[in-house]
Amino acid sequence: MTKRNTPVRGTRAVLGSVAALALCAGAAQAEMVFTPGEGDFNWDSLDAFAAGHDLSGQSLSIFGPWRGDDQALVETVLAYFEQATGADVSYASSETYEQQIVIDTEAGSPPNIAILPQPGLIADLVKKGYVTPLGEETADWLRENYAAGESWVSLGSFEGKDGKQLYAFPYKIDVKSLVFYVPENFEDAGYEVPETMEDLKALTEQIAAEGETPWCIGLGSGGATGWPATDWVEDMMLRVQPPEVYDQWVTNEVKFDDPKVIEAIEEFGWFAKNDAFVNGGAGAVATTDFRESPAGLFASPPQCYMHHQASFIPTFFPEGTEMGVDADFFYMPAYAEKDLGQPVLGAGTLAFITKDSEASRAFIEFLQTPIAHEIWMAQSGFLTPYKEANAELYGSPPLKKMGEILLDATTFRFDASDLMPGAVGAGSFWTGMVDYVGGKSAEDVANAIQKSWDANK
Repeated sequence: MTKRNTPVRGTRAVLGSVAALALCAGAAQAEMVFTPGEGDFNWDSLDAFAAGHDLSGQSLSIFGPWRGDDQALVETVLAYFEQATGADVSYASSETYEQQIVIDTEAGSPPNIAILPQPGLIADLVKKGYVTPLGEETADWLRENYAAGESWVSLGSFEGKDGKQLYAFPYKIDVKSLVFYVPENFEDAGYEVPETMEDLKALTEQIAAEGETPWCIGLGSGGATGWPATDWVEDMMLRVQPPEVYDQWVTNEVKFDDPKVIEAIEEFGWFAKNDAFVNGGAGAVATTDFRESPAGLFASPPQCYMHHQASFIPTFFPEGTEMGVDADFFYMPAYAEKDLGQPVLGAGTLAFITKDSEASRAFIEFLQTPIAHEIWMAQSGFLTPYKEANAELYGSPPLKKMGEILLDATTFRFDASDLMPGAVGAGSFWTGMVDYVGGKSAEDVANAIQKSWDANK
């Protein structure tokens, strides 16, 4: 990481605006929406951390997935670790980072800290003995300080040589349990944002009964066609079954052809396989590109009123669309009658130690300070379940709203398809969902997916 002008170690950072934060790390391209005052940041947490960590003369190498604009953003955070400790920090990435971290660890030249969005890959590295446990104290910290804390401990825990324990620290989260809509369209039609799954289904039926189309759904994604449906099924799984069943499904303890899984698939089918519910009819679901699917929200008159997708989808909205004004979103609600709380489906990155050192352990401790979250929160593209981070610092109202969904979650679960074997999660699960919307039964599709899993043990 290139050295930059940062506050002197042990002193409070004096930066009058979020824009100054970005400029400090060469991230001037980051979109700044407002400029909170210095007092809004938890600078005391940085001072306290600095007082307890003098790493002068030590180095810390970090390898992660962030490139381009995201690299500039993460470097704003690393700059504060650097100035607080006196350590020399270097950050690197690669277009093939998943392969590179395996090569580096097996060659005996790993970074001090690796950060990855694939828990399955981390699990493989743990099994090979390349990752250092973080300890029960860190696990207890997550339980106490992250909303739905046990979910995060579970996400970062893997089976190693000494049993299952915490190896990875979740940092920077994405939310998938979202439904996007155009507020003006809802207002004109007299529709209200649903608060339960029962309400959402009732609204879907109401829109169709009025001769309009409730949903835009598209599964097309080139060689990855089908993946948007896996997000639907995963969200439905968390809404019809307890999280324990979701966990058993991910590990193949609960089979794909189990009635519990078939129920979740059919919950998706309730929306996607009804010609009256989907723009273009059910036959268009598999062939409509997921990037083009939301366009129906913005047509005049509207071609649909709702679109289920992850937090990144506004990237594909019409140019100039202002989130919170021209488009908005709401939490994909849970069933009131099932009493399963507020589950949230998502993804994210996890930091772990691949070369143990004083600086490595200090960095994991740094991620437990509010300031390590707030610096990135106040810019763009960052969400956190950390309860002590100041949510007022989010760089835009939509980010703050997504952050609140994370904080309100009673359960968080990582994208199931990313946790399954590649031949299933990025193979037969995708193609099976295409077959399902194409007319095959949930039972037949589930049987085929399970056979592929059994064949790839």
